[in-house]
Amino acid sequence: MVGRDGEREELSAFLAASGGRALVVRGETGVGKSALLDEAAALAAPAYEVVRAAGVEAEAELPYAGLHQLLYPLLPHLSGLDEAHRAVFDVVFGLRAGGAPSVMSLGIAVLDLLSLAASKRPLLLLLDDGQWLDASSIEVCGFVGRRLAGSSVKLIVAVRSDVGSRFDTAALPELPLPALPAEAAEKLLDLRHPGLGPRARRLVLEHAMGNPLALLELPPHVGWEEGVIPLSRRLQHVYGLRIARLPAPVREELLRGALDGVGAGPGGNRAPALNGPGGHRTPGPRYRMRGADEAVAAGLLDTDPATGDLLFRHPLIRSTVVQLATPNQRRTAHAELAEVHRDDVERRARHLAASIVDPDEGVAAALEAAAESATRRGGAVAAVSWLTRAAELSETPADRSRRLGNAAFIAGHAALLDQAQRLVRADPAPGPAESSATAIASAYVALYEDGDVRSAHRRVAAAIENLRDDDARTPTRLVDLLLATSQYAGDGASWHRTEQLMDALNGRVHPHSAIYRDAWSDVVRGGAGVHERVERAFADVSVLEPWDVSRLAVAAYHVDTLSRYRPYLQRAVDREVETGAVANGMTMLHLIMLDQLATGEWDDAERTGQRALELNLGHRNALFAHHTRAYLGLLAALRGRLERARELQAVVDAWARPRGVGFLTQIAEAIGTAAALSEGDYEAAYLHAIGITQPGSFEPYAHQASRTLLDLVEAAVHTGRLEQARQHARAALDAGLPGISPRLALVTYGALAMTAGEEKEAEDMYARAEALPAASGFPFELARIRLAHGVRLRHTQGPKAARPLLMRAAESFERLGAAGWAERAQAELRASGTPARTSYLTSLTWQEHQIAELAASGLTNKEIGERMHLSPRTVSSHLYRIFPKLGIASRAALRDALGKLGQ
Repeated sequence: MVGRDGEREELSAFLAASGGRALVVRGETGVGKSALLDEAAALAAPAYEVVRAAGVEAEAELPYAGLHQLLYPLLPHLSGLDEAHRAVFDVVFGLRAGGAPSVMSLGIAVLDLLSLAASKRPLLLLLDDGQWLDASSIEVCGFVGRRLAGSSVKLIVAVRSDVGSRFDTAALPELPLPALPAEAAEKLLDLRHPGLGPRARRLVLEHAMGNPLALLELPPHVGWEEGVIPLSRRLQHVYGLRIARLPAPVREELLRGALDGVGAGPGGNRAPALNGPGGHRTPGPRYRMRGADEAVAAGLLDTDPATGDLLFRHPLIRSTVVQLATPNQRRTAHAELAEVHRDDVERRARHLAASIVDPDEGVAAALEAAAESATRRGGAVAAVSWLTRAAELSETPADRSRRLGNAAFIAGHAALLDQAQRLVRADPAPGPAESSATAIASAYVALYEDGDVRSAHRRVAAAIENLRDDDARTPTRLVDLLLATSQYAGDGASWHRTEQLMDALNGRVHPHSAIYRDAWSDVVRGGAGVHERVERAFADVSVLEPWDVSRLAVAAYHVDTLSRYRPYLQRAVDREVETGAVANGMTMLHLIMLDQLATGEWDDAERTGQRALELNLGHRNALFAHHTRAYLGLLAALRGRLERARELQAVVDAWARPRGVGFLTQIAEAIGTAAALSEGDYEAAYLHAIGITQPGSFEPYAHQASRTLLDLVEAAVHTGRLEQARQHARAALDAGLPGISPRLALVTYGALAMTAGEEKEAEDMYARAEALPAASGFPFELARIRLAHGVRLRHTQGPKAARPLLMRAAESFERLGAAGWAERAQAELRASGTPARTSYLTSLTWQEHQIAELAASGLTNKEIGERMHLSPRTVSSHLYRIFPKLGIASRAALRDALGKLGQ
């Protein structure tokens, strides 16, 4: 290799280094990335087993196609994995039915497979044209690449710098590959083409601009005409001369291969056909070119030595083949490929759509079916494109309108709001009333981008009132959007109007909508039996649209049975965020975070919330961004990080209150309640709690009214408002809250116990709370009830009786990281005669101690990160774990806490 001494040294060091690692080689087309991978393979032999694969642009929308190609030579090792990991691969590669696993589950399975394959000899994975890998495969490769340390596996990925891909944000080390400097370019040209005259040599150097591929390919084929043209077009012209000299049948064969994404380079066409049960969509076979010996002789094709398949020597050749073909030639080739893929719904539809010009209802219907298949697999973005094309090919105005409306609907869920509005503007409704699709798209924009619940509600309600005989799915879509808007409004007027319109539709909406209404509107009055209805709806998750899964999961959250459905969400969320219904993925992240909050996985909840917030902000979804901030604020309040909690509370309230987003203003009040309780300010907690609902009643349509039951009762008890506390606990029992959800049963019995006048009644209620099978699933609430019980026992039966409960409560609070509550429990333990002890959480790791010392000295997160080679976000995460270990809530208390720890 000429001019690449530095890069070769880096590769040598990379291969010689102990342990596994990953590297991304980035450079423009033709700069020598593939040659550098060849060099890596040569340097690695024979010490490493080398596995090669290459991305294919035609497969960039086919989930896991790239991963299958990369792992295919290693699949014989699957027999050495456990059943759970084999099952993950079986689902992904279509050998059995099931929902797609999460990136983490699949990534761990891949790591185990690689570890097994490298058990006897180190493994080097070389992936060329990584920018063309499908998003799902890139996410897994990034996950794996970040976790190779300690293994015997190395991964090198080559990507184009002029084509964006998910590898851009994979956080893997990079090796930039620039164009050759002038001296090296001249050396390469003279070495490979020593007979060039001075003028030809100068022209090649000027046109190549240091690009090795151009330096190698231009001299034999260019006539040296003067002129300045872009390098890519110049290279295509080079290949075009060779292609044009081929016989027509060979050009046609190359065109079929190019249009179907035949690979370029070793390993580019090795994946066989895979078709799983239940219609599970997996990477299918690419076209196999035959009878193209002339193209091989012309240097356009290579033969894969492992399979004998013909492959394009370079991706630019594939592009040139397509560009040189006439439109009629391309349409003919697409028609032939549609027949080749007649059993593959999505590939067949894609080729059919490209094979015709005039409207064709059969092709439009095939595209519609492909879009439905893609949507269920998490490919909503592709579905929008296919439905738009289906609308173009529709033979009747009604079918065109329906398909454009479906495309706009899915675009809204995919967070493509601008595209959704363009789609509905392409199909204006007759008459003064706007179409249902327009109302839906406009409501999405109003709701998500600005939180304008009033405008969104008015438009959707008007669309329902003016509903024509549209697509049978339109009434349900309108009603479900109206329900979501009413939930965010959180006021009686919106809900009353929504219920009236649902009644007027008289059975034209899906039964699931009634579940959403009863759970989302007022769980106290409509929640009875909801958890059984949700369970029945989830019985066959394969028939549910992605938004049905998240909406049913929201209903499950309101009746506190979300944990049993979290696996569905975790399997689906990554694919929805990457290539599917992104807005739906945002909701899934909220739900995962809420369940992590409920089950005591607070560190995970923090990470999920931060991920959701980044996604919200990246898509300009102001409503979901403030929704996420509200949950992060609630978590901060529970953990005693009061400064952060109140900052987020103020931000959420200031945004939501003027817009009438009652759902978020209620959470803001709940943050204030939780923060005040955390620091023992019961008067402030009471005032915040009654801002949600008054004692003795549950405000209609206020979703936080039942969720803050224990907060209001406890604040009332501690401020001497015993009668109000008893009224509220009794109201919960009278409203039937224990029958609605396991959490409400726990807090109702806990509230009744806290407010009981007689000791027997109190003990009975505490016993009922402890005996609930689901009580341990809500560790924070259970710890609070045990703390209250222990305090009562200390006063009525003495310290000895109280200690076991107080110790269990203290351990739970410490494990959760609820600093204020843990301190209160420790104080009660000391009052019961138990010696003061240092919490097991206060033992800091060396790294945590260093970070704490630096933060206490006044350094910012960025400055600490620079000193310790960490990102500011990682420093922030460490500090969030350090604060509860030290029993503090802010940086200002660090110095004193560290001093006490040292003592």
